[in-house]
Amino acid sequence: MVRLLLRKKDPEARALAALAAALLYLPEPHRPEDALQVVADLARSETKSKYCALNVTDEHDRTQGFITSGMTEAELRGLRTPPQGHGPLGSLRADGRPIRLGNVSQHRRSFGFPPKHPRMNTLLGVPLWCRGVVRGALYVTDRSDGKLYDDADERLLLTLAQHASHVIEHDWY
Repeated sequence: MVRLLLRKKDPEARALAALAAALLYLPEPHRPEDALQVVADLARSETKSKYCALNVTDEHDRTQGFITSGMTEAELRGLRTPPQGHGPLGSLRADGRPIRLGNVSQHRRSFGFPPKHPRMNTLLGVPLWCRGVVRGALYVTDRSDGKLYDDADERLLLTLAQHASHVIEHDWY
């Protein structure tokens, strides 16, 4: 079944097949971070993005987990602490709806980036719903081809976010 889906031209079906195949080979018992890393890596590669991040928050909206894809070790060290998402991502978590930005700096809640944070221009983010509450976000930034994120990218991220939410609900809390 997975091989048949991988032959399809539909990027969403291919991404789901790749996710299923990758998760089958995670060592048992796996840590939830391992499964979430697969989701982040797949989201970044399938949307052709420079960066992807997945943050998990507690009931007070504080970051409890932060998974990245595409960031170098030096960039991660430069962050010192995971971003708390008070800007556009805070809006995403508060509204519970996907957000698509052609220019992050022009969003009403944008106030710039912390020192040593990689600059990001375009963004697509979706909420992570767990037990009826937004418990984080999955987001990608800056497509390598320079295009803006589209409906297909959003559907793909929403599908991957469902899997991430399942992992968080069952393995994190």
